[in-house]
Amino acid sequence: MSDTDSPQTWDHPTVRLKQGELTLVQSLGATGLRQPCLVQYSGEAPGQRHALPEGTLSLGRAPDCAVQLDSPGVSRRHAELVVQGDTVRFNDAGSVNGSWVNDKRVRAPVLLNDGDLLRLGELVLKFYGRNSVDALLHDHIYRMATVDAGTEVFTKRYVMDTLAREMRRARRHKRPLSLLCIDLDHFKSVNDRWGHNAGDTVLREAAATAHGALRNTDVLGRCGGEEFVAVLPETTLEEARTLAERVRSALAARSIALQGEDGADLRHVQTASIGVATFTATLTTARDLLGEADARMYEAKRDGRNRVAG
Repeated sequence: MSDTDSPQTWDHPTVRLKQGELTLVQSLGATGLRQPCLVQYSGEAPGQRHALPEGTLSLGRAPDCAVQLDSPGVSRRHAELVVQGDTVRFNDAGSVNGSWVNDKRVRAPVLLNDGDLLRLGELVLKFYGRNSVDALLHDHIYRMATVDAGTEVFTKRYVMDTLAREMRRARRHKRPLSLLCIDLDHFKSVNDRWGHNAGDTVLREAAATAHGALRNTDVLGRCGGEEFVAVLPETTLEEARTLAERVRSALAARSIALQGEDGADLRHVQTASIGVATFTATLTTARDLLGEADARMYEAKRDGRNRVAG
C-alpha cells in the first residue's frame, strides 16, 4: 500500500479517512468552530441546512423561530431543541401533529444522536452532530450547488426557488413580500478597459457590498452577468424602497481597488440601477413579480442610472 493510500486518523476516534478525504474535511473548518445541524429531507426546501447554535431553540412556522419550517403540517411553535456543547436534546412543544425521533413519538426530552431522523408533522429532517463527517461533506456539496463561485452570493436557481417558496408563504399567510432587481451600471466597460480579472473583482466586491447592506433575512443571488436579485420576506414596498436606496448608496460610496492588465493600480466606483416590486393581487406568480422588478430596473436606467425605481 502506498503512502497516499494508507489510512489516516481524524480527530474523532471512530473515523478513519484516506489522506485525500482528510484534507477535504480539514478544509471545511476546525472542530471547535462547527455546529450541530438539521438537514431537511422533505418539504419545500430539501437539502437546506439549519445550523444549531448553543442555547434553547424553537422550531416551527412562526417568523421568530430559530429554525423556521414553513410546512402546512408544522405548528407555529412545534418543537424545541436545547444545545449544550456536544449534547442536543429535542422535545415536542405541544404541537397539533406531533413530533417523532426515528419513528417514536416524542413525549419527553430525547437526547439526539448523529444520524437521527426527526419528523415534525410530515416534515422529515436529519440530525448531524458537530463532529459528523457526513454533515461536513453535505455542507461542501450543498454550497457548491447553491452558491455562485464568482460572487459568493446564491445562484439563480436557489433564488428562484426561494422566491417561489416565499410567494406561497406570503399568499397563504397574507404577509408582505418584495423583490429587488439590481443591475451594475456600465459594467461591460470595466472588462473592456481593464480586463476580465478586474471585472471579476468588481463583481465580487459589488456583491459583497450589496449583501452587507441587506438584512440577514434577505436572500441575494446572481441571476446572470452583472444582474442580481434580492428576495425580501416580510417587507412592504416602502420598506423595500428604503433597503434598495441603502444598497444603492453603499455601492456608490465604495471605491474598489483594481489592477489593470498592465499591472497599474486603479480605483473604481461601481454604481447600480435598482428596480423594486412587491407582491400584490395582480402580481400572482414569481414570473410576474420578477418581471415588474425588472421593468422598474430598466426605468431607473432610462432615468439616468445610479438610482432606485418602483
